[in-house]
Amino acid sequence: MPYVTPSHPAPPGAPPPRAGRGGRRRRGARRLAAVVALVTGAALAGPGTAGAAPAGPMAAEARTAAALERVTAFGANPGNLNMYVHRPPALPANAPVVVALHGCTQSAQVYSDNSGLDTFADRHGFLVVYAETTTANNANKCFNWFQPGDTRRGQGEAASIRQMVAHAATAYGTDVDQVHVTGLSAGGAMTSVMLAAYPEVFAAGAVVAGIPYGCGVDVVSAYRCMSPGTDRTPAAWAQAVRDAHPGFPGPWPRVAVWHGDDDPTVVPRNADELRDQWTAVHGLGQSPDRTSTVGPDSTRRSEYLSAGGGSVVEVNRVPGIAHGTPVDPGSGGEQCGATGTQHFIDSICSSYWITRFFGLDGGTAPEPPVDPPTEPIACWTADNYAHVRAGRATTTAGHVYAKGSGQHLGLYNTFVTHTLKESPAGHYVLADGTCP
Repeated sequence: MPYVTPSHPAPPGAPPPRAGRGGRRRRGARRLAAVVALVTGAALAGPGTAGAAPAGPMAAEARTAAALERVTAFGANPGNLNMYVHRPPALPANAPVVVALHGCTQSAQVYSDNSGLDTFADRHGFLVVYAETTTANNANKCFNWFQPGDTRRGQGEAASIRQMVAHAATAYGTDVDQVHVTGLSAGGAMTSVMLAAYPEVFAAGAVVAGIPYGCGVDVVSAYRCMSPGTDRTPAAWAQAVRDAHPGFPGPWPRVAVWHGDDDPTVVPRNADELRDQWTAVHGLGQSPDRTSTVGPDSTRRSEYLSAGGGSVVEVNRVPGIAHGTPVDPGSGGEQCGATGTQHFIDSICSSYWITRFFGLDGGTAPEPPVDPPTEPIACWTADNYAHVRAGRATTTAGHVYAKGSGQHLGLYNTFVTHTLKESPAGHYVLADGTCP
């Protein structure tokens, strides 16, 4: 999503990097270079494509594998979006719906070909609605998650996506009580928009490398949301959601968050802020009730449970990947996707786990083993600037404090280094010399 520039006049690129010394300046320059490359339409060949194979015959084959069905008349379309669907060969009556929102520079077809969602739609019998934006809306084909005219109930792109859901119910006989939404990057941020603006429509959502609702209101603030991220209290984040649909009594959608540990574009602290937002909306605390590892790469999962024991909010932290959708190409039951296109990263089939979180897999998959609550999840050694940027710490008045424990780490710069232990997920304690 490092390319939020809208098609109408706006600052021509990202805000200049923050002043600093040494590694801090170099990191800022790299972020700016990535933003400029993508704003001008160039391909990102840096960390955002980690784990992806070069585009070539495999990508071409994937694009022709399953053409989407274009829906040209789906009703009111104030956001000027395109609608496509993937309809399984034997779509049952009252089928569930998953709305899928692509990332910047992508298309509905690219997201369909590579994310793996269609694999599980065919396996479990649900309709996938792919909303697509164009350069007429945004120069880089990003959903305008930061433009108030597109993020409010009854307006712009949000209203168009809502109309697609309504059309699916009448045209395909789908179940209005089983509607879900997911998306990558700008599509992940737009997923947050849909969950906040239309909470009565969506039973659940999955935000992949996205941003909390209410963070950005223009191009400049959008870049700040992406990196270094915006730290607000859980109550403030929750109020932003409630303000999107004043008076809504609930129940609120369930929310899954997916984020790469090494994402330099939408920094990992956004996963923490999303957790804070939606746990607070649901009236839950920010310490997980259950932690586990899932998938072939030991993705770290934290779950926040309802009084009845169901997972209401979950956060999935994917190790070793940068900015993109985690996929795991192959024919195994937990595999999916393709890596022939940028921002689809060989790691874990996130669409498998998202489908399961939505409750669309028939409930046949076994629960992952639960980690002992005292077991450390991870240790991180870095300078204070890197800890804040990664969302492991916060900064106030030039000083840094560990997220969760609130322990003082010293000055906000690159010259102070500490080790933080994450246990439980999202809760960090000072562990200099004590981490394994």
